[in-house]
Amino acid sequence: MNIYITSGTFNFMKIKKDKHPAEKILLMQNAETTVLLHETTSKTIFASPRKYEVVGGTGELPESGYVVMNNIPVSEEGRPVFEHRFKNISGFIEKEPGLVALRILRPIHSETYVILTIWEKQTNFLSWKNSSSFEQAFHNNGSNSPVTNSSQKMFSGEAYMTQYTLVKDTDE
Repeated sequence: MNIYITSGTFNFMKIKKDKHPAEKILLMQNAETTVLLHETTSKTIFASPRKYEVVGGTGELPESGYVVMNNIPVSEEGRPVFEHRFKNISGFIEKEPGLVALRILRPIHSETYVILTIWEKQTNFLSWKNSSSFEQAFHNNGSNSPVTNSSQKMFSGEAYMTQYTLVKDTDE
């Protein structure tokens, strides 16, 4: 399974999504941009997207909800350890109230992995972020934590988070 991501203006992205109703495409936006995410086992409909391979996850991608993308630059030599540790994260998060879907995305032509979570609403994400499960998953110094002091060599840059709201299809 692959995920392709592209961005642009809302009107252009909406037209692109509407032209392909049989495809699993999510339309999402925040204050700065509009993004389309295409999950497929075949080729994408996008001209020049960011490309990812799904290496882990749970749940079905919904048409509505709150999307959080943790973007994490990982060095070439750090990839195997990073993937192993993040595949274990689903045990910390999959039973969280309001979590709808999780995808661990390996970049095809870059070094920035994306940990994609989709929540029923923003408050579900904020509750998890302030929970002990979040602390265990991301800040525990145990060997199952994907981010530990000893793993700093695996990162090639600063991680950052992007957040979006999924735009429901509406008949206009």
